[in-house]
Amino acid sequence: MATTIAPVATIQLPAASRVLRTSWCPDKDLLVVTTHVSHQEKMTLYKMQGSKKWEVTIQPQLLGKTEAEVVGVAWSPDVQSIAVASNPPMVSIHSIQDGKEIRSYPIELPYHKILVTGVWWFLEEKKVVGNGLPDIFKRGENITGSAHAILKGLPLLDPVQDDTRSLGSSELFAFKGVRSKSAQTTNVTPGSIDIWPRLPTDLAAASIAANRPDAEHTFPEAENEADDTNVNSILAVADNLGYVHLFLEGSYPLGAVSIRSKFFPKSLYKLRDHFFAHIGPAAAAAADPSVTLFPAVVQLPYLTGRHMRDVARVSSSARELLSYAMRVVRDMRVAWWGQDGSPGARTLGPKWLRSLEDRQKNEFGHEVAYALLDLTCLLTTGRSSESLLDYLGSGEHMSERSMQKWETIMTDALVRVRDLAEKRVAPACQRLYLLLQEVQGWAALPQYAVCNLKMAEVESCLDLTAAVIFNSSSLAAASRKELLRFKEFMKWIRYETARANATGDHHHHRPQHDILEVNEYLMSSLRASPIDKWFTGLAAPINRENIGVPSENLTIEAAIAKAQAALDSWDQTVHDDVAPRDLSHIERNLDKLLLTLTERCKAIFDEAARAAARSAVRVAEWGIAPTAAVPDTPQSAGGAAVIRERTVPDETKASDYEFSTCRRSLTERVVQPDNFIQFLAIRPPHDGVRSHLCVVRLQQGLGALKGVPTVEVAVLECCASGEASDGPVPFDLLDFDFFDSEVLVLVYRPKDQQTARIATVGYADLMYHAIPSHDYVTGTPRKALMEDVLRRLANGQVPSAPAPIIQSRTLDGCRAGGVTLAVNGRSGRRVSCVLDEAGLSLEVLDMEGDEEELELEEAEEDEGSG
Repeated sequence: MATTIAPVATIQLPAASRVLRTSWCPDKDLLVVTTHVSHQEKMTLYKMQGSKKWEVTIQPQLLGKTEAEVVGVAWSPDVQSIAVASNPPMVSIHSIQDGKEIRSYPIELPYHKILVTGVWWFLEEKKVVGNGLPDIFKRGENITGSAHAILKGLPLLDPVQDDTRSLGSSELFAFKGVRSKSAQTTNVTPGSIDIWPRLPTDLAAASIAANRPDAEHTFPEAENEADDTNVNSILAVADNLGYVHLFLEGSYPLGAVSIRSKFFPKSLYKLRDHFFAHIGPAAAAAADPSVTLFPAVVQLPYLTGRHMRDVARVSSSARELLSYAMRVVRDMRVAWWGQDGSPGARTLGPKWLRSLEDRQKNEFGHEVAYALLDLTCLLTTGRSSESLLDYLGSGEHMSERSMQKWETIMTDALVRVRDLAEKRVAPACQRLYLLLQEVQGWAALPQYAVCNLKMAEVESCLDLTAAVIFNSSSLAAASRKELLRFKEFMKWIRYETARANATGDHHHHRPQHDILEVNEYLMSSLRASPIDKWFTGLAAPINRENIGVPSENLTIEAAIAKAQAALDSWDQTVHDDVAPRDLSHIERNLDKLLLTLTERCKAIFDEAARAAARSAVRVAEWGIAPTAAVPDTPQSAGGAAVIRERTVPDETKASDYEFSTCRRSLTERVVQPDNFIQFLAIRPPHDGVRSHLCVVRLQQGLGALKGVPTVEVAVLECCASGEASDGPVPFDLLDFDFFDSEVLVLVYRPKDQQTARIATVGYADLMYHAIPSHDYVTGTPRKALMEDVLRRLANGQVPSAPAPIIQSRTLDGCRAGGVTLAVNGRSGRRVSCVLDEAGLSLEVLDMEGDEEELELEEAEEDEGSG
């Protein structure tokens, strides 16, 4: 038999490994293999030719667990990432470029211990809307007047240093003082930021510039190509308690939808906002015949509208802005207080003062040091104590180099704190305020009622955001005032140092410092700076009355009249009413204020994210009914039954597709059908002599719920045409799977032979025989259909025929035991792989190889061996 099946590579694996049904990359020649080595679960990505691309270890998130077990993998619609479901229950997203974990989420249910059983990633069924004309205004998803539309018109905030990137050679081999401090710090964002409900990162939507250190190595054309394949896709993870955990675009959690208690989905299919789940007992395997023949159907109406995505986008942008503000505040704290042994600007003044006090105690015998008193006396009278005069004349702490270093560090820190507070933290929170105001408006609209937005909670977050804006602005003003006083203080210190070191009748320059500003710095900043309050203490919303804002809501006319009255009665000799307010009692810790704001905002968006799950409606309660249970039959020598399935849209209705022949590219519109076709390939238990392969075609979907579903079956005998005999040769069917819409791939071993073969069998053109489906009630397991087909086969009601093998090829390995098959029959790929029972040898085959190239390769091998 001529064949075009060509071997590509034989991969020798280092340890017993597994391939999954979804191991093949849909549109690339890549294959995922999982290996359990040394109490660790590793995932390896191989190229089709056998070379290893990368290998990562799946780390469990559950405390006390040292190893994870991979249950399944699902490829993202854009095929740039892999979703890995594992136990202890979690799902992690990995990049196909290097295997790096992009994000991970624990799969949890309150007060329940669960196990993950399956994972699927569904592409959104997009519809072409409109006449195909380009959007010249480029509004995208932004509604005019919305918060995101306003943010799009604002200038982007400066990016922050990316702490996750590796250090370059210029940073690794630089001197300690030359390295950037941000590169030495680690990401210390709180856990609430990490588990915030969010979509994949979109800094531009949050009005933040992206930090791209490798921008010079990228192509500008690639940045303009926006790939929206993943938009509105749904990642679904099933557990053993009958829940399906949904994630929008593999990132934004939509909550857990209950399918059926104590029965979990073994297969899942999405049709617009409906989910069709074939369920089975928790103890059953994925291909167990106890899985229901007809699916349970759940509808999520919230998936179809734009409300869900609008809330998700606001939640994501709020998360990015809060994370941005917290990292900027962290950078301000590092600049002011220091980190990892490096002193901050805050410690230099007290250190200088302590050295003066130590000199007074140790060298001049003062029991109590009065350093500030001596400095104030020198400032006001020009007369210095003996100890202070000696200190100013010494070169240890008063050299020009030491003074220059102190001035440089303090100036840089104060300028950095001022600029970060004024140009980053405050604008970021102003943008957050816009987003929260939009959420406040949603809380009053009935169409967002399912989001459970509480007006009081949103207003509380608005007050905290306003407090952060006020405190950031006041910190910038305080830093500016502190810098002015410090510069005056340094002028005075240099003047007094020069005067103390002068000899004879040396002419002194006239002092340039402001005595009042120097005195303020001595009294309020040298020992304990007022800027400390922005990084220490408690946090609380700002009481407007404490900062001079009247509690009553005055109109503009009343405010103008009050100002005119004040001007008319102004007395040049009385200024009691304009005395500066004492604001020292106000708590203004930015760290704690942002942390409190983050926790409250996260609680609001957590509740809103589960709106999709709360909107779930069970359309069809098709679970396993007690009356429909089928008694177990004794297993024969063939072992348990094996079932593979394939689900495709039902495209039989030509009226569902409307085309315009003259303007097809602009007006093509596809009306989604309500049904889908499910194919089942079933190998029933056999007696070791004769075995069969049953191919079942089922019509299911929303349309099938209204009437009697169609059930059709074709039975194939597990035998093939022999080369040395006249009749068909029976074989043991080791594994099989659907390749595409026309072909099944089989791995079998002929009777009395050790070599295994791989073959293709057509199933699209088989003669299917209808079976009365009214005999099957809701909850009927697939086992009942399988036994019914065998009974009809024995009675002659259903014919059987030898498997119509199209082409086959002998495998190099798999001489004994079972095998595991994984295939990819998509256009342009057409590959399969077979793993032996030991899990050590993996054969990769091209199912549509070039026969001439294959003969040429064989000839070259013969010449080489000769």
